[in-house]
Amino acid sequence: MPSEIARATDHTARVQAVLDIPLHRFLGVELLDRADPTAGLWFPVGVPAQNQVRLLHGGVVTALLDVAAYLALLPHLAADEHAVTHDQTVSLLRPVSADRRVEVVGTVLRRGRSVAFLRAEATVDGTLVAAGHVTKTVVPAG
Repeated sequence: MPSEIARATDHTARVQAVLDIPLHRFLGVELLDRADPTAGLWFPVGVPAQNQVRLLHGGVVTALLDVAAYLALLPHLAADEHAVTHDQTVSLLRPVSADRRVEVVGTVLRRGRSVAFLRAEATVDGTLVAAGHVTKTVVPAG
């Protein structure tokens, strides 16, 4: 069984790998709490996250709902496990204007042996703007 220090180091590296994805860097994704990645993430509705009418692009928030769900699931994964999305449904509830801050939080609803069910919500100033359900398959890491 891995030590707590090794597990924490692995977890930190996995979180950093998520943050280092070029799309996430391009969008300006940041953790809400660096000490607790499961708390979620935030991003600005800057130019890279906008559609042609300067509103939050639905594809961007959909992708980041999935990322927040993954961050919530990470503590439930062993070092030799990874999770990939095999289903996602999203409801875009209201438009978000340029230059707003969007916060996205994931929740683990249930982790089974090979499937995890998650929920993620995006808010602006405490108002729900998008929500989604994500189903991930747990697979061997590597």
